[in-house]
Amino acid sequence: MLEKLDLTKALGKAEYKEKITVLEGRLGRLQRECKELGIPVMIAFEGYDAAGKGVQIGHLIQALDPRGFEVHAVKKETQEEKFYPFLWRFWTKMPAEGRICIYDSSWYRKVLKDRFDGKTKEKDVAAAFRSICSFEEQVTDGGIVLIKIFLAIDKKEQKKRFKKLMRSKETAWRVSEGDLKRNKQFDRYQMMHEEMLAQTDTDYAPWNIIEAVDRKFATAKIYAAVIQTLEQKVKEVKKSRGNTEAAGESNVAEDKTMLAESILTKADLSLKYSKEEYKQRLKSLQKKMEKLHGELYRRRIPMVLGFEGWDAGGKGGAIKRLTEHMDPRGYVVHPTASPNEIERAHHYLWRFWNDMPKAGHVTIFDRTWYGRVMVERIEGFCSKKEWQRAYKEINDMERDLTDAGAIVIKFWLQIDRDEQERRFKARQENPEKQWKITDEDWRNREKWEQYEEAVNEMLIRTSTPNAPWIVVEGNCKYYARIKVLETVVNAIENRLKEEEKRG
Repeated sequence: MLEKLDLTKALGKAEYKEKITVLEGRLGRLQRECKELGIPVMIAFEGYDAAGKGVQIGHLIQALDPRGFEVHAVKKETQEEKFYPFLWRFWTKMPAEGRICIYDSSWYRKVLKDRFDGKTKEKDVAAAFRSICSFEEQVTDGGIVLIKIFLAIDKKEQKKRFKKLMRSKETAWRVSEGDLKRNKQFDRYQMMHEEMLAQTDTDYAPWNIIEAVDRKFATAKIYAAVIQTLEQKVKEVKKSRGNTEAAGESNVAEDKTMLAESILTKADLSLKYSKEEYKQRLKSLQKKMEKLHGELYRRRIPMVLGFEGWDAGGKGGAIKRLTEHMDPRGYVVHPTASPNEIERAHHYLWRFWNDMPKAGHVTIFDRTWYGRVMVERIEGFCSKKEWQRAYKEINDMERDLTDAGAIVIKFWLQIDRDEQERRFKARQENPEKQWKITDEDWRNREKWEQYEEAVNEMLIRTSTPNAPWIVVEGNCKYYARIKVLETVVNAIENRLKEEEKRG
């Protein structure tokens, strides 16, 4: 998840001032509505050290009536708290109806700082995740709105902020030895955050990931996330009580879109290879792939490759070049179409489990289970609750695969709208390729922005260290095919090196 974030996002001073004035007014009104309706609210702030949790909480409460909220700073357990289950101190700090509780760090300390420091043993981590998910499900089922905010910065920015704090006697105390140790071992700590986000990102308590290098951008995005969640809850409560009066609307949807993740815009679509360079690289990589495919079979390592992307993005061409020198007895390509009647009668993941590879074999999916959070989401083939729940379901499924020894990689083939249109027209004009273009392909272009929003969210929420998303710059087909081959070859080589180390 976190490696996909664009941490360069920023807001100018004038734009920020204009937006925050509107957002503050809306949040203040929502607090009053929640009080009148008796809606309790919990807002948990997590993130890296020096990411700005305290600063952002300070900004958020500026819009709130101080008589209606309480802020809890969560530090290490006291001696008394150690005598209780770790969630006891949070159950005792629960908001009453109509009130807001804000947590500066939260119950996630158990699987983050305490885990890093060895206070939470690795054998106890799985149980801690189960307890956390159960806790969050219970409080939300009980009517509490739970909003989880994660502030993300990178190692370089964190180190810069630490240095700034340590230059002054008034602020140096805020940087501990533990903070510096976690910065030094940033990659290890980030892996713990990645696992935490994947394990606890649920439909009833999803994470709001905030790019926090630019503080103004982070503040605006936090406001938008909180407002959107509270507006939805107010509507639900009013509807359940037969109140036909609509909850007040704001321009938060527009702000949320502007502030949304933008993984796809980071792709450099100018990347390309000449035909000569392409042929040279292709030949070398396919030779490696032929040998490595045999090693997968010999060592009984299964591999799952998923291909998604825009229509005409080049999935078929990339798969063809990947498999050209592979033994056809050791791989299978599954093109995924709309589910048939039998498949619709089952859980949406059922048909994919049926096609998973046995040890030593490779399965390639041309379109995948991610249709749940793209086409089914956008076309209304499943409910909002179903596609929101799917992120965790998919992460859990992919974890099951990798825990069983599989290499799992997902590719998103990215092209721009102009390139897609050019390819569509080329297909229409070529009698041998006209079958590849349909009226539905043209209709989907009209929903480009909706799909882009869904894809960005999908990439953030389901790119994990064990099953990463690889965004493939695809305007140049030569470049895309080589990147796919290089990625697969590198992944297999790395696995073989790991197995050699283990002996």
